Amino acid sequence: MPGPRTSIGASASLAGEIRPPGDKSISHRALLLSALAVGSSTIDGLSGGADVGRTATIVGQLGASLKISSHGLVEIEGGGLRSSSRELDCGNSGTTMRLVMGVLAGIDGRHQLVGDASLSRRPMDRVAEPLELMGAQVEGRGPTCTAPLILNGGPLRSIVYDVPVPSAQVKSAILFAALSADGPSTLRESVRTRRHTEEMMLEAGVELRVVDESDSSVVTLIPGPVNPRRWVIPADPSQAAFFAVAGALSETGPVVLEGLYAGPARSGFLAVLSRMGAIVESRPDVDARLDVTVWPAPLHATDVESEEIPSLDEVPVLAIAAAAATGITRFSDVAELRIKESDRLSKTIELAVGLGARAWSEDDNLFIEGLGSARHFSHLDIDAEGDHRIAMAAAIGGAVGCGATIDGFDSILTSYPAFLDDLDSLR
Repeated sequence: MPGPRTSIGASASLAGEIRPPGDKSISHRALLLSALAVGSSTIDGLSGGADVGRTATIVGQLGASLKISSHGLVEIEGGGLRSSSRELDCGNSGTTMRLVMGVLAGIDGRHQLVGDASLSRRPMDRVAEPLELMGAQVEGRGPTCTAPLILNGGPLRSIVYDVPVPSAQVKSAILFAALSADGPSTLRESVRTRRHTEEMMLEAGVELRVVDESDSSVVTLIPGPVNPRRWVIPADPSQAAFFAVAGALSETGPVVLEGLYAGPARSGFLAVLSRMGAIVESRPDVDARLDVTVWPAPLHATDVESEEIPSLDEVPVLAIAAAAATGITRFSDVAELRIKESDRLSKTIELAVGLGARAWSEDDNLFIEGLGSARHFSHLDIDAEGDHRIAMAAAIGGAVGCGATIDGFDSILTSYPAFLDDLDSLR
């Protein structure tokens, strides 16, 4: 059954400043590294979404102690993790399930992982295969090893592994397992993906080396302890992307996005918008994060390579920009969208078509023929089908166009509970 219907009003004028929530990807990893470290760690700016909440609950079930201070700091006493007799419920969070699998592989005992209906359709074989090569045992349903999962952890062997499909989650799961292996492990990526895990492990004292080779990279990790530390979570670029597109399509603008994570493989959507004609200005703030200002301008079509946005998280909202552009925008090699929280490729086509644009797929490519302006959008009526990024992209399409009615909008609680408040602040 679809969730509650939410109506989004049109507003041609969108302008103002927003600080998106703490980065979701970094928040998951900060929780897990803090739980693995022996001693006290603090996390400032943790994402308040339900997905990160699932990871926090699980590290507590595994024996870490979590406490939230009066200032919103999360304090964690880690070390000595052990198996839990209770199910570890990952909800809708694929990041939680995949990264936690890597941690559990090195913890003696039998672990049970479950998720909601959507997560239980998503493949976990990509993580299960390398973990089994390291000595863990993973049981799931069917040929793609879907949840519920039983994982038996214990002593692990080191591994040399070519990651077959670009995935920061798969890479990270192996690196978490490699922390307790019997020797150095080496991973090879044919396409560079997000490096949050590598960056954060280095900050936590893990001995790790990254070597770039053309478009690929090789990561070698030497097992050792994780040091406790204070984590300060920057704002999430993937959440900022929704409002960057709003700024590009507004009649007034600008939209200013403050304190964004400034590392590699996360700002490709800004390059895409700039190439389409939007006026994008980026400058580092005092903490070496990015403050980004996006001014509106007439947009034209472009070709978007999957390597520009490795996680593909920004494709749905970039599809809104493509629907407002002149010409045919092509998103290349985006088959991975089919196995996200929804069949995100089909839902992205539905988004663009619902706004009045033409959209179709050929092989693994997505094509959108735009209308030349968001002023030409139709009123959008769509069921997000439990996919938070489809819901938020639809809201942006409605806000800059002729409004939207969205079923299942409560899916945004997984990642960005304050999304509507931030959108309303720009009106």
